[in-house]
Amino acid sequence: MPIYIYNSLTRKKEEFTPLKPPKVNIYTCGVTVYDESHIGHARSLYIFDVLRKYLAWRGFRVRFVRNITDIDDKIINRSKELQVNWKDLVKKYIASYNADLNTLGIRRGDVEPRATENIASMIKYIQKLIDKEHAYVAGGDVYFNVRRFVSYGKLSGQSIDQMNSGARIEPTELKKDPLDFALWKSSKEGEPSWKSPWGQGRPGWHIECSVMSQKFLNTETLDIHAGGRDLIFPHHENEVAQAEALTGKPFAKYWVHHGLLTIEGQKMAKSLGNFITIKDFVAKFSDADILKLFFLSAHYSHPIDYSLDKIEECRKQRKSFDNFFDRVNNWRLLRKAPMVKSWAIEKAKIDAVCVAFREAMDDDLNTPQGLAHLFELIDLASGYVSLDKKEAFGYARSKVEAFFKILGLRIRLKKNMPKDILKLAVERDLAKQNKDFRKADRIREEIKSEFRYELLDTHGGITFIEI
Repeated sequence: MPIYIYNSLTRKKEEFTPLKPPKVNIYTCGVTVYDESHIGHARSLYIFDVLRKYLAWRGFRVRFVRNITDIDDKIINRSKELQVNWKDLVKKYIASYNADLNTLGIRRGDVEPRATENIASMIKYIQKLIDKEHAYVAGGDVYFNVRRFVSYGKLSGQSIDQMNSGARIEPTELKKDPLDFALWKSSKEGEPSWKSPWGQGRPGWHIECSVMSQKFLNTETLDIHAGGRDLIFPHHENEVAQAEALTGKPFAKYWVHHGLLTIEGQKMAKSLGNFITIKDFVAKFSDADILKLFFLSAHYSHPIDYSLDKIEECRKQRKSFDNFFDRVNNWRLLRKAPMVKSWAIEKAKIDAVCVAFREAMDDDLNTPQGLAHLFELIDLASGYVSLDKKEAFGYARSKVEAFFKILGLRIRLKKNMPKDILKLAVERDLAKQNKDFRKADRIREEIKSEFRYELLDTHGGITFIEI
């Protein structure tokens, strides 16, 4: 069964066929480390981690590279604002970023290259573009000659004339054309800089990703280049121009972009007081999986709007997962269920749901539909607990756990019931055997009110869920 991915370059859904199957090379734009990572960053980090895990589950050998931009105008300006050394600022926020990855349960890339560690490679790349007359030196800066690259605008769907109509040349600029962009910037006094054939300076933002993606994936054509929709122009458009001008080959076969995140209909901004960092969210809700369920509720390519009402829905979903694992982890505390000879009907039902999950995920990573099938599978498994169908339940649970792993959701660890609860449960069971149902009901209410656990009867015994 093929996998289909929407390709921003061709503007259509295409069958996914990597260049050298089963190998898959993925590059995604990472964070610029000048501040705390926010929940918009979390969406990008998480959804492409799911893509990575799903492709691996489907049998591909994935190499995943995600960069860190550790030199940029934003970093320089922030270090001046805070009056701290830019290296100290970068060190602080890289550590914070890595802590956020750990909190979210997101794996690091196979390589997470830093821009400042690859300056020499960028200088060589820029010089080759100059040699091919796709770039030119102007007063210590180096610019890419956009009009020399005839297909400029193909990713964003704009013509050069359309882009040029809204541009203007500032009096101090040395660019030949307003659309030309910087590959190398000469340094101002007191700014971080590196030695180059064109003088002291630093690389432009766009050249970083072209160089590091090809270098660390060891290819001139990537299978997948991923990032946010807001990066299509100019960042990704410029990456394409640089790379293809140099190699003459397609830079990436598939371009995958996620939609943007808003906060109750507004763009997230500190000035609006709606800026939510990953740490803010986890401090408030204590569970990063609630944020993941929020992201899964919308297709990755669509915009998503954050609100407390939606987060409350996701919190309830997470609670239902916890209740499921609480229930099954404490199943049959009093009696053992008999083995059954055949459970073919139940297996067929489980397999049908699993196929539906895979079909949803194969269809451009349709996580809302995939999540619906996960809930369907949990309902089936819960039913097998109630009916005491041990074999069917075990099979269903193994599939639930596999899908949790793909979606990066944490499985609830077994919670051992307090001895006082178990003692009351035994007393209740004896009361039921003696047909003292009033006492049995009273004990059940006591467990609920005193210990905040719901006691559920099954054919094979009892189980508990936390309330």
